[in-house]
Amino acid sequence: MQIKNASETYLVKPGSKVKLDKIETDDKSLFDAGKEHHYDKLSELNEELKEMQNLLYGEGKKKLLVIIQAMDTGGKDGCVKSVFSRVDPQGINVTSFKRPSAEELSHDYLWRVHQHAPASGMISVFNRSQYEDIIAVKVKKIFPESVWSKRYRHIVEFERMLAEEGTKIVKIFLHISKDEQKERLQARLDEPSKNWKFNPGDLDDRARWDEFMAEYENILEKTSTDHAPWYIIPADRKWYRNLIVSQIIIDALKSLDMKYPEIDWDPATMQIE
Repeated sequence: MQIKNASETYLVKPGSKVKLDKIETDDKSLFDAGKEHHYDKLSELNEELKEMQNLLYGEGKKKLLVIIQAMDTGGKDGCVKSVFSRVDPQGINVTSFKRPSAEELSHDYLWRVHQHAPASGMISVFNRSQYEDIIAVKVKKIFPESVWSKRYRHIVEFERMLAEEGTKIVKIFLHISKDEQKERLQARLDEPSKNWKFNPGDLDDRARWDEFMAEYENILEKTSTDHAPWYIIPADRKWYRNLIVSQIIIDALKSLDMKYPEIDWDPATMQIE
């Protein structure tokens, strides 16, 4: 079964308004076959992404940056693991942005991000990103408005520069419900193998759910651009999330119109003794 129009269905059109409470978190409308039949499709997408990444690496001219944001338990790690499971490790870098270090704080806030942007022929995946320097800073009141209010513009222009230098940018917001987050947090408490994933501080963020949702709406509205669009992905169903994110990334790579390097010799004339 084909997944059609994923990139159009979940795109945040530049200049549009976003109301996250009006957007379904458990949608599965683009894959009617259901969870029990998704494995074959995911395998097909994994292989296609593997081939596209090989082409990106072989051509060695263009770059792909994938940014993934979500609330705690939103599925960022699982999504990266599933979507990129067959990609050649030589052609991808995954960076998880945690609390800034002392060295990072001594530079401008984009410094730690910029050094992980993709080189030619590479895919870079940001698990969290520069957007934490607005979202967390604003909601948790770490810095005053005079600091974070400028950062929407900074980031739009930063991404414009990357795009004009040959980087294709895809930004993914994994949209889960508050009820789904509760179940996933509880699972981390109930299952000993998941205890290490639980952070008591996550409960403080959960108490600010509405504030985080309001700020994500701001981010999605103000920073979804033609050169760096956002996609809101229904993420309560992990299997559906993985299918849709895979398809959107494949679509992005296909849009680059890549070709393997031309050779100036004839393979037919080569003889290996």
